[in-house]
Amino acid sequence: MLALSGAALVLALAGCGSDGDGEAAVPETATGSLEHLAAEAKCKPNMQTDADTIRQAICKKGAEKYVLATFATDRGQREWLNGAKDYGGYYLVGRKWVAVGEEKTVTALRSTLGGTMEEGSEHMNPGGSHNSGSH
Repeated sequence: MLALSGAALVLALAGCGSDGDGEAAVPETATGSLEHLAAEAKCKPNMQTDADTIRQAICKKGAEKYVLATFATDRGQREWLNGAKDYGGYYLVGRKWVAVGEEKTVTALRSTLGGTMEEGSEHMNPGGSHNSGSH
């Protein structure tokens, strides 16, 4: 199932740690193809999945990696998020797209792509390795 493979990829890339930097100004949420969103984020996408329902790539921001995924439908996006969030992690969510990675990485992306922050399930991170602290 794509949700599980995407979530497993997220776990491999997410790493641990969180920096609670102050909120930067958030622009209007970006829209468009995976390539358009990647260009906005100054990323050369390394495509991992290119299907009718989901397109998923790995992007790098400095030494850090994140997953950028686009979806054919809002429902497909929500179903993917619901499954992936069981694995913990941090999600920047726009209309029919998601960026997933370390908290500081997706928070920084938010200043370019807009969107809303969502956090994965804490029960998959015993001891709060990813989702600790107050938000």
